[in-house]
Amino acid sequence: MHCPFCGAIDTKVIDSRLVSEGNHVRRRRECITCEERFTTYESAELVMPRIIKQNGVREPFNEDKLFAGLNKALEKRPVSIERVEEAVNHIKANLRSTGEREIQSRAVGEQVMRELRELDEVAFVRFASVYRSFKDLAEFRAEIDKLSKDNP
Repeated sequence: MHCPFCGAIDTKVIDSRLVSEGNHVRRRRECITCEERFTTYESAELVMPRIIKQNGVREPFNEDKLFAGLNKALEKRPVSIERVEEAVNHIKANLRSTGEREIQSRAVGEQVMRELRELDEVAFVRFASVYRSFKDLAEFRAEIDKLSKDNP
């Protein structure tokens, strides 16, 4: 780690602590050359797979886009922001656990639908209607009937 004060290459760690629920490490460091102290934060860099859209375009995973999609489906529904964040983290963990470098957008959409189904059935049907491009009321009814059968 380069010293931010003098630019020297050698620094030593004086103290390390876990922060942010154990997801980051806070380190106090001291420059061996100028003896100034500074703080650094470390976190694991977990690579998310690239998303392959239906038209073949590949784009980086966008957590903000995922969060916005869930929020749109959950608009005016009684679901806390914490539960939405939990769902986003669960989807991200599932994507990382595949070990794949690229994943079809369809697979992400299916995971979103599973999470929404657990969070709120109305939001699930909203998302499904757009995601699966329902063309008429019969398709809506079929999805609602399927939902009713699964949750007696």
